[in-house]
Order: sequence, then structure tokens, then C-alpha cells
Amino acid sequence: MTPAAYAMLDLDALAHNLAKVRRCAPDSKVMAVIKANGYGHGLVRIAQALYDAADGFAVARVDEGVRLRKAGITNRIAVLEGFTCSEELDVLLQCQLEPVVHSFAQLDILASRTGPALCAIWLKLDTGMNRLGFKAKDFNAVYQHANGCAIIKKPINLMTHLANADDKKDPMTLRQIQLFNETVAGLAGERGIANSAGILAWPQALADWVRPGVMLYGISPFPGSTGVELGLKPLMSLHSRLIAVKQIERGDTVGYGAAWLCEKATTLGVVAIGYGDGYPRYARMGTPVLVNGKRAPLIGRVSMDMLTVDLSGQADAKPGDAVTLWGDGLAVEEIAECAGTIPYTLVCGITPRVQLVEAGS
Repeated sequence: MTPAAYAMLDLDALAHNLAKVRRCAPDSKVMAVIKANGYGHGLVRIAQALYDAADGFAVARVDEGVRLRKAGITNRIAVLEGFTCSEELDVLLQCQLEPVVHSFAQLDILASRTGPALCAIWLKLDTGMNRLGFKAKDFNAVYQHANGCAIIKKPINLMTHLANADDKKDPMTLRQIQLFNETVAGLAGERGIANSAGILAWPQALADWVRPGVMLYGISPFPGSTGVELGLKPLMSLHSRLIAVKQIERGDTVGYGAAWLCEKATTLGVVAIGYGDGYPRYARMGTPVLVNGKRAPLIGRVSMDMLTVDLSGQADAKPGDAVTLWGDGLAVEEIAECAGTIPYTLVCGITPRVQLVEAGS
């Protein structure tokens, strides 16, 4: 039985999107970012699909890396948040994960360890994100300190993160790249700078490694554009079905808060999906869905399990008919704009009761 709400995943699109990364960064190794459950597409599923194609993976937290190792993933895995205590470092070492080192507290833990050089790290320079990482004025001393830690593998990998690369007109990105290059000049170790926006828009950010994230899933990192327009193929489409079709009259209201007032006789459709499935609660009225491939605007508020649409002009619509919330012909970027958010939050926000179905399975 087909579930009421399901997301279709086109895993073949991953190879297409990774090939785009390779064309943009032909001299760089690729660290595929698969944190946050593979951006909502399934952590292990995405890792397995990219197992032979990516040079390494990046996750946010230690437990994500452990899951990958338990699933048989043997690629290099960087942990972007690193570790916060000695016990987490033990797990990292056991699973051969590569922590990002961004704080003096982490360095103290590493310096307290003796023994062979078992821990490959990514030493992070804060070039303006002001989130994680060491400031440029401290970086050389930090590097030398890390280089003296017996447990750390040499040479040390070096990285930073771009704060505003999705704005192609903002000179901040070039300033960050310049600061990184000036600060690490003369230091041994491989470098990594570019995220998805950096790969697509800032060739100056291409280094030994690139870290594509959202572009791997076929989504544009730039406001006002879609992945398809950038030559990418979206992985995820979100689907449900009509469960009711009814007539409402002028003066009737629809949904919680009576937020939508019917101005003329209207055919209303009820779709079996809501914010309990991850569809955005604050999608504005008029947000499109596709009913039998035709656009129909959202009316009324999105509720936990259902939303309502105007089916005027679709006289043949009936319960059981297919509804696409985003997918072919309706970009997730458009829905995100209608909801006042970014597409990352939509694909990452799909809840467990939405069944993930691989195309062709």
C-alpha cells in the first residue's frame, strides 16, 4: 500500500551532481557533506550511494560518524563539530574519525595523550564566520602546538568556512579566502575552504579539498535560483494524495483560525500532509502544490496532518488523486520562498512518518 505521505529519492541524481562538483573543482578532492541525516535523505543511504565516488565524508557530530562506521563505510570521515571531552576523543580514535579542532580545550585534551600518531585532525581557522575556529592572530602558535602533540598525525589538515558565499556580490568571501591563504602560507598540510556556494561561484576558494553539501542534493545554495537552473538534479520529491474533495460556498471559512474566507463557490481539496510530516507550517496562502500535475494554491492554514487547496478548474479531481508538494515542475526552492525559509530546512525537516522511497525500488 502506498503511504499517504512519502518522499521519492532519485539516487541517480547524486552521481550527476557529484560530476558537477568535479567539473567545477577538477583538481580538488571531494568531501561530501552528509550531516543532518544526509540533509534529510538518509545518512547511511547517501553514504552508500557515494561510497565509491566521494573521497571522503563530513558529518556534524561523533554519533553520525559512528553510525557510518557501523554500516561499513570505510571512507575518510571528518567530524565538523569535533569533540568536547576525552570520552568522545576515545570514540573518534576507535572509529578512525577525523575531528575538526577549533578550541584550546580540544588542544589540551589532545596534548594530554601519549602514544602513536593515530588522530588525523582538521585545524580550523576562523576567517569571519565567528562560530568555530581559531583567530588568525593565534593560528601559527596553535598550529605549532598541535604539531607538537604526539597523538596527532602529520601533516595537519587546514580548513575554514565561508560565511556569505551565497551572495556573489559580497566581497567578504574574497577577504576570507585571502586571510586564510595568508595565515596558512608556509604551513604543511592539505587545505579545504569551499562549500557548495564556494564551489559554484568562487574559484578562488578551490583548494586541495572541497566540501559540497546542498548542491549534492540538487538544491541551489543561492537565493532566487533553483538547482535545475544550475545544472543540478534534485534528489527528493515530496508527495501525498487528496483524501477529500468538497464544495464550499461564498462566506465559508477554511481551517484553523478561519484564516481563509471564501469569496465565491469553490471546490476545496484536502491533502493528507501537514507540519507533522515536515511540510512548512508557515507556508503562505497561495503556495502552490501540484494536483494531477496541475498547480493548485494553498488555502487556509497548514495543520498537523492536512492542508487544503483550491481545486477550481479541476472538475475531475477526486479523493486518491496524486499531489506533489515539491518535485518535478515545482522546485523546493519555490516552496521555501513561499514559507519564508530556505530549502535546507524543508528537506532536513521531513519527519519519520514520511516514508522515503527510492526511485525504481
